[in-house]
Amino acid sequence: MMFAGHAFAQMSPVGTWRSVDDKTGEFKAEIRIFESGGALNGRIEKLLRTHVKQDQTCDECTDDRKGQRVVGMEIIRGAKKAEGKDVWENGKILDPENGKEYALRMTPVDNGSKLEVRGSILFIGRTQTWVRVQ
Repeated sequence: MMFAGHAFAQMSPVGTWRSVDDKTGEFKAEIRIFESGGALNGRIEKLLRTHVKQDQTCDECTDDRKGQRVVGMEIIRGAKKAEGKDVWENGKILDPENGKEYALRMTPVDNGSKLEVRGSILFIGRTQTWVRVQ
């Protein structure tokens, strides 16, 4: 019974993840996803690329995050579990590099060791695969 609960928890996006740069394949950041008020939110815990300043701010953001430090910034807001599926959607994800916010869909894969994170505007978007931090 204890193992079943652990497996179920792993199929949730809740936890800490490493995002991957689409171009270089390098880890970019660690993001902690947490449940709050029935929805999932996520915050950047640390930047992992050595050439990036840890105190950088989101100068391109246009909402309450404008000028905030990227480390500690909430980039995922309001994702909710789709009924009957291991998919979380209807939230938003912010790209702090350009200040743009996208519709969000998150799907745990590989028994919860990876997370497919899709950001889109209308029908155009891209999917990144994040890796769970053990």
